[in-house]
Amino acid sequence: MLKEGRSQHAEEYGTEFEEKVLYINRCSKVVKGGRKFSFSALVLIGDGQGHVGFGFAKANEVSDAIRKAGEAARKNVLAFEREGNTIPHEVYMEWDGAMVLLKPAPEGTGIIAGSKMRAVLELGGVKDVVGKSLGSNNPFNQVRATLRALLSLKNRQDALAARGIT
Repeated sequence: MLKEGRSQHAEEYGTEFEEKVLYINRCSKVVKGGRKFSFSALVLIGDGQGHVGFGFAKANEVSDAIRKAGEAARKNVLAFEREGNTIPHEVYMEWDGAMVLLKPAPEGTGIIAGSKMRAVLELGGVKDVVGKSLGSNNPFNQVRATLRALLSLKNRQDALAARGIT
């Protein structure tokens, strides 16, 4: 969904994934007999080892929306670079109105970030990071911006090789 060729199915990693419901939205439609409600759910999955996925689905029942979103998340698992318990370098990313800033932090700092970013980082296995969410409060866009920021990370060896330094 974010970058072609990077997402895989959860079963291909062979690790146990934890599932977390991030956001449930209730939508109503006024019909002749009254209001008809439908629900959408945003679900995250992660194994704590640099693999995280998200799914978004809609249904007429909350449980169906969560189940469908969980299935979608298992089909869209992304891998990102880590350096120990933190990220290799500072990164800034935008997705629609959401802007995300992630900075590496010394060991023992913990995850200092907002609720949606915190969930993505915890499920991805990042333990020490400072994050700031700027702009939109839309949970879907915050998650997409955070995942895009994590995908843009490069490890130290690849960055040096790109610059021609051995």
